[in-house]
Amino acid sequence: MKLVLASKNPGKLRELQAILGALDVEVLLESQVGLDLEVEETGTTFEENALLKARAVLEACGLPAIADDSGLAVDVLDGAPGVYSARYGGLHSDAERMALLLKNLEDVPDERRTARFVSIVTCCFPDGRVLSARGACEGVIARAPRGDAGFGYDPVFFYPPLGRTFAELPAAEKNQISHRGRALRQFSKRLNEEFFHADK
Repeated sequence: MKLVLASKNPGKLRELQAILGALDVEVLLESQVGLDLEVEETGTTFEENALLKARAVLEACGLPAIADDSGLAVDVLDGAPGVYSARYGGLHSDAERMALLLKNLEDVPDERRTARFVSIVTCCFPDGRVLSARGACEGVIARAPRGDAGFGYDPVFFYPPLGRTFAELPAAEKNQISHRGRALRQFSKRLNEEFFHADK
């Protein structure tokens, strides 16, 4: 089965390929099927935006399309940046968005810097079926970036059980605990039940 990822983010593609690799699934970037879509994320929730992106790619190429909408929700900021994580403050780079986040939290004591990464994975199929899964990971916003792995807000997302930020974790270790890893494992289970064990 081929799934087209509604994203241009190679980091997301690597995570999907690593976690869905156990199934007979090939995940492709939009560009690999000749698409270059800019889907307007008008939803107010991760669920709405994931569905918008997956439907747009399915309609454009006719192949099953998978989308992830994810972001960082900081409690003291009333859940911001949330669905606007990738365009927080209207800024264009991960470094700029991280710097803004840290500035907005500079007077917040450590015990109130709680946050979570949230991921919604949604896949739309040509026959009308939609599969969706949710994952979350609790953490704390660090005082300064640490580590050079991962992408997005990984360098400032501190995961207390391991004593490291996401950007300090090897990819395989991050995939075991991350919001996207958790959502993808749920999604993989549902995909397996729906398409690969239809006789059961």
